[in-house]
Amino acid sequence: MFILLPAKLRNLQAFSLTRWFAVVALASIAVIAVALAVLLDWFFSDRLLRQQAVLTAEFVDSLMRVEQPMLQFVAGSDPKASPHVLTALSHLAAMPDVLRANVYNRERMVIWSSDARLIGRQYRLNANLEAALRGEVRVQRDDDFVEHGVDEREAPRLQNGIFMETYVPVVMPEAGEVVGAIEFYKRPRALHQALQELHAYVVIGALVSGSFLYLALFGLIRRADQTMQRQREQLLDHEKLAVIGEMSTAVAHGIRNPLASIRSSAELIQDGPPELSQQSAADVISECDRLEHWVSELLSYARPMHAEQVPVVLLPLIEACLNDSRREFQRRGIEVENLVPASLPAVRGNALLIGQVLRSLLSNALEACESAGHIRVQAVLDESCRCVTVSVTDNGPGMSPAQLRCAGQPFFTTKPRGLGVGLALARRIVERLGGRLEIDSAPGRGTSVHICMPAHA
Repeated sequence: MFILLPAKLRNLQAFSLTRWFAVVALASIAVIAVALAVLLDWFFSDRLLRQQAVLTAEFVDSLMRVEQPMLQFVAGSDPKASPHVLTALSHLAAMPDVLRANVYNRERMVIWSSDARLIGRQYRLNANLEAALRGEVRVQRDDDFVEHGVDEREAPRLQNGIFMETYVPVVMPEAGEVVGAIEFYKRPRALHQALQELHAYVVIGALVSGSFLYLALFGLIRRADQTMQRQREQLLDHEKLAVIGEMSTAVAHGIRNPLASIRSSAELIQDGPPELSQQSAADVISECDRLEHWVSELLSYARPMHAEQVPVVLLPLIEACLNDSRREFQRRGIEVENLVPASLPAVRGNALLIGQVLRSLLSNALEACESAGHIRVQAVLDESCRCVTVSVTDNGPGMSPAQLRCAGQPFFTTKPRGLGVGLALARRIVERLGGRLEIDSAPGRGTSVHICMPAHA
């Protein structure tokens, strides 16, 4: 037997926490690991380059304090470099890893260079040189150099390794005044090797730490997922037992009274006068029909529904449902008003299931109405969402707020001889067809049941 479980429990089965975590966590940890690796590599590379520049600036400052003639030459006090100054300047170009050295005065002119072709040139659009003349130490790599577009200085190009451009201010020791700047083009092989090792360590560290974090979390989530699956299975078992208990209670309660009536009628047939036998037999048939109706409702509610959805024209279907109950309406003196327009578009669904819903709603409205009651059936099209709403309204006593909250739940009924599955089955059918069922009721104002179904395109 198929037991209908709550939608939340049925949907929970399709969600795999382990599978989703395996994909989402892998992508997230990979992105974070790559971002951290790039950030750490940039940070330490930048720090090492700046440290190299600071060491170069300290060396130049010490040299200028010792070589006063060279300091005077840079400051412009001695416009012509003496052999001693030229020898001292050549020592700058002979520093380890230096490819070329340029000496600038305050007018941004190259007053000495290890490349004689550059002597006398003036550069006024160099941000690094301007910063050095303000007393700052600047350094940049080859990619930064190309990016700033200062290739007019004919810097040496390298096929591999890194290329550093360092700007060092020349400061008068006593006054603290910047009198010039020295520019170094370097190819630091040791620094390049250190940066390569740093890059490898950062990549390996990111891979190892990211893998460890992923595996640790994956194991934890997998265990949690298995625990949740076991708990879900237990919850499903409890829900099944609860539904079976409700159905058993409803069936036992519903069958007890008809069985008592059948037994009493059978005793009358057996022991009573002949004139009561025909009436007692009719009572037995009536109670058996009643039991058959309840069993049919239970079977309809319990079995799964798989129906192909096709265009369904509502007006003929509603008229057929009204004709099926017309004799009962006339017997009880209930007026039925059909306000469904002929121009109503077809809905997407199944005619047999929709007819079952309409018959159930009409039956509820019929039982809710007293003698000379009134039932109204109407339908409207909502153009905004392309949905057709069919409403069945009665002028019965209505429902209290507490009854309205429970209406539509399995095995809840306000009818003395009801089983409580008709409205629940109607709601289930409408939702399975992609629509919704709503109930509007208040004491003394009757009840309206609205079923909204998507219109066929």
